[in-house]
Amino acid sequence: MSEMVIQTQQLTRRYGRQVSVADVNLQVPQGSIYGFLGPNGAGKTTTIRMLLGLIRPTSGRVRLFNQDLEKNRISVLRRVGSLVESPSYYGHLTGTENLKVIARLLGVCDQHVAEVLDLVRLTQAANKQVKGYSLGMKQRLGIAAALLGSPDLLILDEPTNGLDPAGIQEIRELILEMPKQHGITVLVSSHLLSEIEQMATQVGIINEGKMIFQGPMDDLRRQSRPQLVLETERPQDVRNFLQDQGWSVTLEDGLLSLPNADFETSAGVNRELVMAGFSVYRMREVKPSLEDIFLDLVGKGVSL
Repeated sequence: MSEMVIQTQQLTRRYGRQVSVADVNLQVPQGSIYGFLGPNGAGKTTTIRMLLGLIRPTSGRVRLFNQDLEKNRISVLRRVGSLVESPSYYGHLTGTENLKVIARLLGVCDQHVAEVLDLVRLTQAANKQVKGYSLGMKQRLGIAAALLGSPDLLILDEPTNGLDPAGIQEIRELILEMPKQHGITVLVSSHLLSEIEQMATQVGIINEGKMIFQGPMDDLRRQSRPQLVLETERPQDVRNFLQDQGWSVTLEDGLLSLPNADFETSAGVNRELVMAGFSVYRMREVKPSLEDIFLDLVGKGVSL
């Protein structure tokens, strides 16, 4: 079993009577890309701020690298790089100059500045003023700053927010490289479900401050079984027939759908229709997307 880089125990944060995060137990394995999903206002950023020691939990504990954050704050956070919200820079300085300012605060040599700029593919723009950078370039510069201290854990809060498709792809490729090429564990929060689906090996879903799912991405996909979709003659009659036989079935745009399909369902439906004299033109399974599964878990009315 992999060692846990992040562990929280009953992590809770209240603001007066309002509970922002309630009894959250995060488990982030070493070497993973952990996708932290949730609707807007679900508690993602509050949780991340507690992980980074930016705010204190009302109750509960944070353990990073198997050490209590409260007791070992300085030594633990030296091993963590982060990008929370949009980074701020000196616009009149170049990318290199901005990072050198941060490097001096961290006690990092200037040579490492060039290395992280190369890692995030900003070498060609390193000597340009940051005020001329695109939003995607600024986000990559923020990741470079987070990597200056050679962290073992990288925490990114909505790193693709506001980016165009090309910028999103650039950030995704950078994140995918972190565990494989640099041995860095990544926790990345997002409401862009398709992005998390393409990156994450582990996923946690938070809603209204509570964790409602946590585990490998494959386990999340198994949370919802595929639908069986049928194309038949006389679909209205087929629907009525199947409902009379006890099947749950819907009809939309001439297509019949049965939830929670498996091999037995497919075989049973096909057999009964053939025996009843109905022609089945086509039968297929439709697997739910991550977004479908997410909405089933958190409810259809959420704001992403």
